[in-house]
Amino acid sequence: GGPRRGMRTYLSIAQAPGEPQLHAGNRILVSPEDAADLGGAYYFVTFERGPELVVLALLFAVLVVAVGRLRGLGALAGLALTWLVLVEFVLPALLDGEAPVPVALVGAAAIVLVVLYVAHGVSDRTTTALLGTLASLGLTGLLSWVATEATALFGLGDSETNTLLQSFAGRVQLQGIILAGIVIGSLGVLNDVTVTQSSAVWEIWSAHPGQSVARLYRAGMRVGRDHIASTVYTLVLAYAGASLPLLLLFMVTGQRFTTVVTSDLVSEEVVRTLAGSIGLAAAVPLTTALAAVIVTTRRSRQAVPAYQA
Repeated sequence: GGPRRGMRTYLSIAQAPGEPQLHAGNRILVSPEDAADLGGAYYFVTFERGPELVVLALLFAVLVVAVGRLRGLGALAGLALTWLVLVEFVLPALLDGEAPVPVALVGAAAIVLVVLYVAHGVSDRTTTALLGTLASLGLTGLLSWVATEATALFGLGDSETNTLLQSFAGRVQLQGIILAGIVIGSLGVLNDVTVTQSSAVWEIWSAHPGQSVARLYRAGMRVGRDHIASTVYTLVLAYAGASLPLLLLFMVTGQRFTTVVTSDLVSEEVVRTLAGSIGLAAAVPLTTALAAVIVTTRRSRQAVPAYQA
């Protein structure tokens, strides 16, 4: 494509270690080395992956709807709404220099408010999950702010990305971006935990109605403890997987564990993981208690017969 479509030109390819190997037939994106001279050489930018990504996305959508049916369709609609909130509200507000934590909290609240009801329907158990998620998000945001202040994290970990961001959007608050990322990143896991706990309490009540709030809470927490145990290391593994090249680099250079953990890059991930895990751990008893109170109150009222005088 471009103004020289169909013409032959030169392509500059770096020979550094780790650079991709190009072969005849590859579809790639290129850019002119000199923007003012489109007749000169071009350099390799990346591979053209559009069709493959579309196929993968379609496969994901078909599988979600096939397994989840209406719930799966609702989840896809919620995913689209999530993307809309991020693109139309959260990212523009951050670029305008607005306070990142309030922006992230408002955006997360808007996402969860819509997504929960779209994906799980309007019901008492969904409302309970919503309340538990919002309370846990607030706690996560507060802990993240305290942790970043205490550890003096100023968003200097990825210096190349931050330099580019500051050059194009000077009003962005780098430290606040870390906080906003923690809040947004914790939302998905918190949502999963609160929905599961709320549903577990409702199902326990349906199987054994008439239980007290305390007994129902203890039964729900037995489920919740297993959920915490599995979800916490899911968070850790997710962040470790995203930082795997960085961890390998530290291993190759032979740096001490304490030096690695306290570096800007790794400290950001440690704070992100721990703050998110604390919010996650708090979400389980909080949501379970809310669900136990609400289900016993609502069902007890429904069980009381009404007499007409």
